[in-house]
Amino acid sequence: MARLTREHDAAMAALIRENLKACHLDIPGTAYFDEALDHLSAYYDRPGRAYYVLLSDGVVIGGGGFAEIAVFPVCCELQKLYLADRVKGLGLGRRLLAFIEDRARECGYRQMYLETHHVLVPAIRLYEKDGFEEIGRPEGVVHGTMDRFFRKAL
Repeated sequence: MARLTREHDAAMAALIRENLKACHLDIPGTAYFDEALDHLSAYYDRPGRAYYVLLSDGVVIGGGGFAEIAVFPVCCELQKLYLADRVKGLGLGRRLLAFIEDRARECGYRQMYLETHHVLVPAIRLYEKDGFEEIGRPEGVVHGTMDRFFRKAL
């Protein structure tokens, strides 16, 4: 895993959009239309935030990150965890998630929150196996289309 750089921005944005489009989530209220999506390295280049990419022969095959969120005390949000279709099912999502959780702990976070959509069944299974517990919709949810919410103690 490597820290996201400006050179990875276009590939990571394309990967995220491909994943969302494949699930018919290329609609307003999802990360598909996030203003920062094409410049993730700039967005995550602040204290308390980080984004990591998985590379295969220099090609981006996945990524995920975290950033602060004020919904819960000492909490960060797991953000934009996506993999290329060709590497799904190989355990890379689980490894990337564990890596991100470790980095979030190192930043001092004690909880991790995430929001997802009910059609993303494999992702939901990953989160539940990892110990995330489903919660009600918190106030202030930015991605209005998301309809499943989870939290985990780090």
